[in-house]
Amino acid sequence: MASLYQTRLHTGESLQPGQPVALPKEQAHYLRSVLRLTPGDKVALFNGRDGEWLAEIVELGKSAALLTLARQLRPQADEPDLWLVFAPVKHARIDFLAEKATELGVSALWPVFTQRTNVSRVNEDRLRANAIEAAEQSERLTVPMVMAATKLEAALASWPAGRRLIVCDETGGGIPVAQALSDNVVSGNAVLIGPEGGFTETELDGLRKLPFVTAVSLGPRVLRADTAALAALACFQAVAGDWRQERPAFKG
Repeated sequence: MASLYQTRLHTGESLQPGQPVALPKEQAHYLRSVLRLTPGDKVALFNGRDGEWLAEIVELGKSAALLTLARQLRPQADEPDLWLVFAPVKHARIDFLAEKATELGVSALWPVFTQRTNVSRVNEDRLRANAIEAAEQSERLTVPMVMAATKLEAALASWPAGRRLIVCDETGGGIPVAQALSDNVVSGNAVLIGPEGGFTETELDGLRKLPFVTAVSLGPRVLRADTAALAALACFQAVAGDWRQERPAFKG
């Protein structure tokens, strides 16, 4: 989908009327050398707190950029509280997963190591960079939080009260995902996807015993881990998330 303002950038700076916004070297280089923008050109800025703002480039050098805010394009809005908890996959596929999960509206990305996970470490900075880029391109007003990678057992032991965990059970032991989402709607949700080799029987047995877990089936076909994650997120957004809402209009 094309934005009214083709260039959107995420910033950690506060966005308030009359306040100048400084951008760091990497973003200045992107504006100057990649997009070939010059002072006077306009971009959209968002920070996950203050909505989206139209900004004008005032100064644009090699090491920094300075912008002024013109007006707010969209106010900050609530988004689904939806985590993706996933066993890490290899580099290209985890980049793809972070990008597409961000486009699908997750609020947090949490890599967890299961017994059959064949990846030993996660580059969390790379995950965050992919999430930021996807948020900029998909017109989101927030960037998903990237949580520190940990073992599945540790994640479950510290699981926050009140958050439902939807476990995608590749063995067919779960109820249909649409039914699960329709039957029990809660405010905080998470989707758990196992590794390419699937969960072990011990892991699945332990998960099913937890009171906050709902095991679901994603149909009759065996899906790759990243495919399963995106399919589950799409189901959630269609049945219980923000796909039920109309797409908000820009203030042109």
